[in-house]
Amino acid sequence: MKGILSDLPTVTLTKWFSTPLDNAVATARTCYSSKIIFDRDVSKDDNARALRDKIAHSTYAAGHHTTLQHAHFQFALAHVSRHALWSFFHAHAFYNSEQVSQRYVAVKDERFMQPDLGSLSLNNRFRQAILRQAEAYHKLNQLLQPVCEELYFEIYRGRRKNRDDPRWQNAIKKRVQEVSRYVLPIGTHAHLYHTISGLTLHRYNRLAQSFDCPYEQKLIINLMVNEVKKIDPDFFKNIEDTISLEKTLEYEIFTKLSLTSIDSNNAHAYAQDFDKNLNNKTAKLISFTANPEHIIGQALRQVLYVSQDKLSDQEAVKFLLSPKHNSYQGESLNLGSLSKLTRVLDLVHFSFIKKISHAADSQAQRHRMIPGSRALFSRTINLEEADYITPELFAHDKAQEAKRLYDQIHMQTLEDARWLYKNGASPESLQYIFTNAYPIRYTDSGTLLDHLHKWTTRLCYNAQEEIWRCTMDEVQAVKLNAPLIGQFLLPPCGLRYASGHTPICPEGDRFCGVAVWKQDISEYRRLL
Repeated sequence: MKGILSDLPTVTLTKWFSTPLDNAVATARTCYSSKIIFDRDVSKDDNARALRDKIAHSTYAAGHHTTLQHAHFQFALAHVSRHALWSFFHAHAFYNSEQVSQRYVAVKDERFMQPDLGSLSLNNRFRQAILRQAEAYHKLNQLLQPVCEELYFEIYRGRRKNRDDPRWQNAIKKRVQEVSRYVLPIGTHAHLYHTISGLTLHRYNRLAQSFDCPYEQKLIINLMVNEVKKIDPDFFKNIEDTISLEKTLEYEIFTKLSLTSIDSNNAHAYAQDFDKNLNNKTAKLISFTANPEHIIGQALRQVLYVSQDKLSDQEAVKFLLSPKHNSYQGESLNLGSLSKLTRVLDLVHFSFIKKISHAADSQAQRHRMIPGSRALFSRTINLEEADYITPELFAHDKAQEAKRLYDQIHMQTLEDARWLYKNGASPESLQYIFTNAYPIRYTDSGTLLDHLHKWTTRLCYNAQEEIWRCTMDEVQAVKLNAPLIGQFLLPPCGLRYASGHTPICPEGDRFCGVAVWKQDISEYRRLL
């Protein structure tokens, strides 16, 4: 990748620890002091600063890095590709982000990553491709509007008499955009707030030039480091150089296995085998803790110091998971990780293989405590045939014109990708042209406690539809294999109804229009 022709990423430090290095050393010294050491104590004179620098160096070299984790920095990022966010900045647990939503905010023209592919012909072909995708996005917004409107008023029948009410039309527009965005390239720009600790920033810098987006990542991370240097140049006194791409673990294994970044035959065959194993599901349970109900019962008895004749496994599961017995289940604050009793649920694990779109997985990965083995993107690129997820809405009888356009733009994207790669586009540059619909195939695994949070929020009918369907597959698999647990896996309204919390639906005017809390999961049906 030769550079970036579109708007360059921008980074603005908006909130910060004022003396991060002083604080790191103050916290280190406090561990060995009979009193609290404050920031001002470690920089009050030349001798104090000399000691500060010595301690900062020695603790860093020894790997005592928690001192760097106290200081946090909030950045405002703009003109960052959604692919870089998915691949690097959101692909770990130690951050917080609030990012513009493509579901709720229309994507404007020219808001795309345009890599410099090194020649006028390549750059023109790439630009033509993303302009076609943008045009298809706008056209789909028009074609799908009447379809979504019909379904919307099937749900909210009482609103039909005021069909043109801006509130209803705005709600319909958001549902249309949720589907239309699948044709946008993963190189589409995003803007967001991104908050990380000083330790995470050091790690960012060390691995900035790793797959999938080393050029873009390095550019953004350099800007982050420079922003922090403005408020404390000494904070990076001990920072290590960025590992070059050729010396990263991924690249070294590529070399040892004689792999190429793009291997279409292998990608095609691997995808077919993976999909066959999924057996037409979005998610499939492949592993879970043996005897999970007994593990929960045994652990809860340990916490309470009681015998099995006092507390059975069935009662233990009920006490922790039933919203009638555990009122925390109806809370919106997710208190489970702090309760001595509910932390028992951390001992039970579930693992799934799944296939969802890049767009959906960009939201799924925000459940940061459920890590996944997501592929190096270039290794998944299949130039043999168009590989993409199709949202359920396109199956509607009145969405057939939209479906033809949807299929057409993905076939055209494949042709553009083939031409670009054949004529010398690098894998790093090429990946930005693929759409939000591109499938991500992977395994994820997490504790029951962490899955509970995800399942609860994503069973809500307001959740992104693809993630909702994936969650349905996961929950139904758990119900089948661990029925004592599965009976208590409910959306927020179901938990709040059973626990006596009001209002039953916590979404206010975003209520989905269906009394889901009155239904069994086998009865769940989503129109939109």
